[in-house]
Amino acid sequence: MTQQPGSWPPPMGAPPATSETWTPERVEPVPGTEFGLVQLRVAPITSGLAVGSLGAGIAAVLVATLVLCFGIAGSDADWGVPVSGAFALLSIIAGGGAVALASAARRQIRRSGQGGRVRFVGGGVALAGIWTGSAGAGIALLTLLLVVVLQTS
Repeated sequence: MTQQPGSWPPPMGAPPATSETWTPERVEPVPGTEFGLVQLRVAPITSGLAVGSLGAGIAAVLVATLVLCFGIAGSDADWGVPVSGAFALLSIIAGGGAVALASAARRQIRRSGQGGRVRFVGGGVALAGIWTGSAGAGIALLTLLLVVVLQTS
């Protein structure tokens, strides 16, 4: 097939189908032209801060169980309280970090999706991060108190 000089190339047909669907959210015409600006709908994204806060909260709970294990195992010797105290400090730091990350994630989720920005989801995950982080720090403090009482008696 030969082309005439000055003619446009033949149309290529429809683009190949992809797994993602591009759906326009809004189309704004450009004044004075036949063109328009298309703003595509962006799928919501789970907040990484929320996922990180849940992971830190779970780690705080797991480390809090180590406080109890090392405290009971070392209650006969003199190393129970210092070792469980170190793990309690680690659990409190992880729990505090989980609460801080979850608070930042909830703020990020609340402010997202306005004015063409990416919309973040995961408010429940952030709330779970707050609960697990607080529970991990609380369990660590209570078990450290129990270990100290067992060691002194």
